[in-house]
Amino acid sequence: MIFLARHGETDYNAARRFQGQGDVPLNARGLEQARELAQVAAQRDWAALWASPIRRARETAEIVAAAIGLEPRFDARFAEHDVGDWQDRLFDDVQREDPELWARWQKAGEQWRFPGGESLLELQERVVDGLVAVTQSHVLPALVVCHRGVIRSALCHTRNAGLDDFQTIPVPNGGLIPL
Repeated sequence: MIFLARHGETDYNAARRFQGQGDVPLNARGLEQARELAQVAAQRDWAALWASPIRRARETAEIVAAAIGLEPRFDARFAEHDVGDWQDRLFDDVQREDPELWARWQKAGEQWRFPGGESLLELQERVVDGLVAVTQSHVLPALVVCHRGVIRSALCHTRNAGLDDFQTIPVPNGGLIPL
């Protein structure tokens, strides 16, 4: 079995700012969420710990690793979306400056592509490839510390829901979600 966990909160999350693949650190609340996640994770037996190499996920994984006694294996396939031109921008600014494009993002779907960035389908293909590698390692159960977009795309795949459901899946910071 594979579980996915979202990193703790960052200042970008709190401000509703696109962080994409930027190396944004956890804030004080995010560090607390990572410690809480570590306590929950420590109640299970894990054979492997994987994580996105992006700083916020890496920091979360290192806190979890100390609690469960495993070294994280970092894999770029679990990195967040490449949000292209929206990197570092506030959600509200994008919505105000280009309401039509924002509305398309809210509907997402397989055809969605961030301007200058990655499509949802490309993200999902990358994530599924990473999950197949975790499964084929035969070191299970595994915990993967990653990002909201990664978790949403994985759940859309495993639920056979299609990427049209991408925006409807709640994924809280520090959340632990069975795949």
